[in-house]
Amino acid sequence: MEPIKITFLGTSGSVPQKEKNFASVVLAYRGDLILFDCPEGTQRQLMKSEQSMMKTNTVFISHMHADHFLGLFGWISTMTLNQRKEKLTIWSPKGGSEKIKKIMKEVIYPCFEIEYKEIKKGMLMENEFFEVSAYPLNHEIPCYGFVFKEAGKKGEFDRKKAEILGIPPGPLYAKLVNGEKVKVGGKIFTQKDVMDYSKKREGRKIVFVSDTRPVKETETQAKNAELLIHEATFLETQKEKAIEAMHTTAKEAALVAKKAKAKKLALFHFSARNTEEKEILKEAQEVFKETIIPKELETIII
Repeated sequence: MEPIKITFLGTSGSVPQKEKNFASVVLAYRGDLILFDCPEGTQRQLMKSEQSMMKTNTVFISHMHADHFLGLFGWISTMTLNQRKEKLTIWSPKGGSEKIKKIMKEVIYPCFEIEYKEIKKGMLMENEFFEVSAYPLNHEIPCYGFVFKEAGKKGEFDRKKAEILGIPPGPLYAKLVNGEKVKVGGKIFTQKDVMDYSKKREGRKIVFVSDTRPVKETETQAKNAELLIHEATFLETQKEKAIEAMHTTAKEAALVAKKAKAKKLALFHFSARNTEEKEILKEAQEVFKETIIPKELETIII
């Protein structure tokens, strides 16, 4: 299987910390580099990571709070100085593109194409290898969670079945695998005649959840996910503050992961007042054992 690489460019909340940049993640899969949120400092973190800021082709902005999109402008300026040629697609909630364009108009003249798209609930992008969809979270302003889903495997081509049926090797095999009908010796054959469906495999799923109170929909979207990346701005002892600021506690994030039956939970977006990672991890692991706190620039390979 082709690896999915998730690099944590930062794990801090709305105030950066000495050892932690603002929260954002870059996902690498089959040549695509997808950035989830682009706060201040993102370009430097990309420079320090194994991923290329020049080759990152898609950005999803969860919501239009400054600590989630202000990094766009320095990054785009640097790529312009480096004469980037490839198109960059920026997804943002309704009204986000207007804000981004307004700032861009005043200070930056990119030398490459930027395509702006609006985030809505449901499918956002899809190709033969994966899809990315969005669903609404519960924050002060419109905010979205994102689901990266690898294309599933229907099964494997069974050459012996094809040979027994008298289908000659060559281009007919490829046509059958692609779902086309073929005619051999007066008989019509379809994909189901030559596939071993016992080797079917569901695609891997990664879920990214930024600023929010816990929402039931995450339990559904993250069901059996390989990795749930969820904000944990506060501890349970600070729950009143979490409710007031519309954020999540470490325990609440762990409960979401447990109900979703996710395989692993990665916590991020920590308040600057919560610097003791052991305390955060202990609170979450008491509910969901498979919880981790990624280090800055740590890459998880799935």
